[in-house]
Amino acid sequence: MRLSIIVPVLNENGLVLECVKRLARLNDAGHELILVDGGSEDLPEEALRPHVDQLLVSKPGRAIQMNLGADAASGDVFWFLHVDSQVDTEMVKAMEDAIENGATWGRFDIRLSGAHPLLRVVERMMNWRSRKSGIATGDQGIFTRRSLFKQVGGYPEQALMEDVEISRRLKRHGMPACLSERLVTSSRRWERRGILRTIVLMWGLRLAYWLGVSPSRLASLYRPCPTTSS
Repeated sequence: MRLSIIVPVLNENGLVLECVKRLARLNDAGHELILVDGGSEDLPEEALRPHVDQLLVSKPGRAIQMNLGADAASGDVFWFLHVDSQVDTEMVKAMEDAIENGATWGRFDIRLSGAHPLLRVVERMMNWRSRKSGIATGDQGIFTRRSLFKQVGGYPEQALMEDVEISRRLKRHGMPACLSERLVTSSRRWERRGILRTIVLMWGLRLAYWLGVSPSRLASLYRPCPTTSS
């Protein structure tokens, strides 16, 4: 099984080189690493190119970028990661085992990088909610067979909640493999806005989305403190 690891980036120059160097270990194992830039200012292209199979440029928009990466990918399974994701080879083995055992898509449990005790509560609730609902977030490293991704039409190219919407579409073909290995992602979103405030904001955005508020309207509420994670 060959993975295509697809990472969208935008103005994350302080993290992007560190990210691709971490993922280069998987690249060395025969998997494919595709970085899709949404028009970053000052992206260190020359430093990045030795570590990636493809460095693509697209219009900004995480869903647009991930779809472009998927169009260019050659792997059997697509794995969508954020630039602040920290993964290891054990996750790849767990993913391979899940696929070989019949899973068509899935995600990982999450661990937030910060030390605040409330972050442990947040991550547990995120993991529990995802297991119960079958809805994954982009922070959780969504993976899917190439054929299923194409069948559902890829990510909906909307301003926000693209991860929720593709989960809905994928769920129609089966529940996700919810892998217990912990994918570490940055807690900066929570730390910048405040943990309790971010909990209220994110639950409010999700409720509004379920009630039919447009993704573009939700994005306007989310953007005042942009991050790589949704």
